[in-house]
Amino acid sequence: MVHLSTSPSGQVSGIKVRSVYSITMSESKITPPAPDSPFINDDFLLGNDSARRLFHNYAKELPIIDFHNHLSPVQIAGNHCFGNLQEAWLAEDHYKWRAMRANGIPESHITGTASAEEKFLAWASTVPRTLRNPLHHWTHLELARYFNITTPLNDESAHGIWEATKERLSTMRVHDILAMQKVEILCTTDDPADTLDHHESIRNSGLPTKVYPTFRPDRAFLIGDPAAFRAWITKLEATSSCVITTLEDLLTALKNRHDAFHELGCRLSDHSFPYAPLPPGTHAVAAGIFSKAMDGEKCSPEEQEIHTATLMHEIGRWNAARGWTMQLHLGALRNNSSRLMQSFGADAGCDSIGDQLQANALSAFLDSLDRTNELPKTILYNLNPADNHIFAAMAGNFQDGSLPGKIQHGSAWWFLDQKGGIEAQLNTLSNLGLLSRFVGMVTDSRSFLSFPRHEYFRRVLCNLLGSDMERGEIPMDDTLVGSLVRDICHGNASSYFGFPQGE
Repeated sequence: MVHLSTSPSGQVSGIKVRSVYSITMSESKITPPAPDSPFINDDFLLGNDSARRLFHNYAKELPIIDFHNHLSPVQIAGNHCFGNLQEAWLAEDHYKWRAMRANGIPESHITGTASAEEKFLAWASTVPRTLRNPLHHWTHLELARYFNITTPLNDESAHGIWEATKERLSTMRVHDILAMQKVEILCTTDDPADTLDHHESIRNSGLPTKVYPTFRPDRAFLIGDPAAFRAWITKLEATSSCVITTLEDLLTALKNRHDAFHELGCRLSDHSFPYAPLPPGTHAVAAGIFSKAMDGEKCSPEEQEIHTATLMHEIGRWNAARGWTMQLHLGALRNNSSRLMQSFGADAGCDSIGDQLQANALSAFLDSLDRTNELPKTILYNLNPADNHIFAAMAGNFQDGSLPGKIQHGSAWWFLDQKGGIEAQLNTLSNLGLLSRFVGMVTDSRSFLSFPRHEYFRRVLCNLLGSDMERGEIPMDDTLVGSLVRDICHGNASSYFGFPQGE
C-alpha cells in the first residue's frame, strides 16, 4: 500500500488516509470493521462471515490476469507518467463522460476545451450523484488503492484530492501501477496493421508483468467505407510486406500478421459485432466483393456480411490451429448520437445495448467451424442482459471434451459490468454450465487505474458464494469453495489461454 505523508491526525491536505485494518482470522469469524470505518473498508461488499473468509483467505492476494483491455502499449513501453487525475481518469473514459452529461455538465468540461483541473472538478461534482452506479464504487476503490484516500470525492474535497493525487502521480509510473496491483499478465487490443514495435520494446524491457497483443482486425471488415478501407489496406501492406490486390492477398497478409502476433505471445483474437457473422459462402462471391471494394465502390450491407463471414471463418481456423482463444463481443448498438459522432467521432460515449436476435446467427457461425473440428476456444460476451441464458446455453452446445470449459460464457461486459450484472452472469453460468471452469473477470478498460475492478469482481463473487454457504445452499466448506474462488479469479485463466511459459 502506498503511503502519503500524514500529520499525527492522519490528514493529507484535509484528506483522510486509509488506515491499516487488522484482521483476526479464526475458523469461522472475522473481526468486524469499527463503526466509524470508511466507506471503502476491508469488508466492502462482503455481507457475511463466509464471504469475508473467502475473500481475505482465498481471493485478495491473487495476481491479476487481465486478458482483455484497451490499454496503450505505447504508454506501457514508455513507462508513462500521468500528470494528474484528469489525464489518468477522464481523458478516454466514456463511462464517466456519460455520467457527466447526464448530470448536466457541458461538453466543454467533458471532452472540450476546459482545463484539466476544471474537467476534474466537474467530475468531482458529479460523483455524489452516482450513488448506486458502479462509478461511485470504482472511483472510491481507486482513490483508496492507489492513493490511500478514503474521503468521499465531492465539491468540498475535490481541490485537496486534486493536489494530493497530482503529487503522488508525479512519482507513480505505469510500471509502478502494474506492480502495485500485482498484474501478472496483460493483453492489449491491437490492429493487425500495427507494427507491434512497442510490444517488442516491452518484451525486452524486463517488465515483470507479461504484456501480449490481441489480434483485433476490425478495419478488415469495413468495406462499407471504401476510402477508409483502402487506407487501412495500404497500412497493412507495409506491416505485412505483402502487396494486396485480391482477397487471397488479404488473407495472406492477415495470416502473416497472425503469425507475427503469435511470436510476440498473442493467444487471443477479439471481435465485436452486432450479431455473430454468417457461415461463409462461396469464395468466388467473396473475392468479387473484395475486388469491388478495392475499386472504390461502396458495398451493400449484405456484401459486407459475406466479406466478414469469409474473413472470420479463416481467422477462426487459424486460431484453432494455433491454440488461440476467439473472443466474440456481441450486441452493441454503436454511435447512436449523430451529433456526438460528428463533433467527436467514434467512442464518444454514445454506444448502447442493441436488441438484435442472437441465437440463430451465433449457432450457425460456431457450427460452421465445429463441424470440421476447427472451432477454437471461444469466449462469448453478451451486452444485452436478456441474452444471458442464450449465450450460456449456446456455450454448452459446442463443448467437445478436449479441455475444460472450451466454450465460455464471458464475464459481464460493459453496461453489465456492475454488481447486479456480475451476479446475473455468475448465476446464469452456474445454472446452465460449470461456474468452476469460468476464466473470470476482465477490465475491458482504457484506464490504467481500473485494475481494482478485479477486486470489485472478487468481492462480488465471494459475497455471492458466501451467502450461498450461509443459507446452506452449498457446503459450508472453506477449502472446497475457496478453491473455486482461486480458480475463477486466477487459476482457470492461467491454464486456459496457454500463454508462453518461462520468458
